[in-house]
Amino acid sequence: MSRRYSVRWADTAERDLEAIIDFISEDSPATAIEILEKLRDAASGLNASPERGRVVPELKEHGIIIYRELIVAPWRIIYRIYDQTVYVLAVFDSRRNPEDILLDRFVS
Repeated sequence: MSRRYSVRWADTAERDLEAIIDFISEDSPATAIEILEKLRDAASGLNASPERGRVVPELKEHGIIIYRELIVAPWRIIYRIYDQTVYVLAVFDSRRNPEDILLDRFVS
């Protein structure tokens, strides 16, 4: 039997997702709904195999290897695995400077 994890969204990640969807819905509500479903589905899929995401390279350069990410182009879903839970911590557009965002949130 395979190991199952629960997936929980941090408040900051929920706010990230809301901001992305609000921005996109200004031009296309239908596209915003599609993207919301795509991002939620990707994160939900972590319940079966959270290790499939890579260690976040910008944090790894600083010796921080506890955070992983899924790429749902052009977005990055940042998460951490702890015991039987996957915590989704951030969702952001990878076209932004990820190092500033990540270091500000996870190192400061």
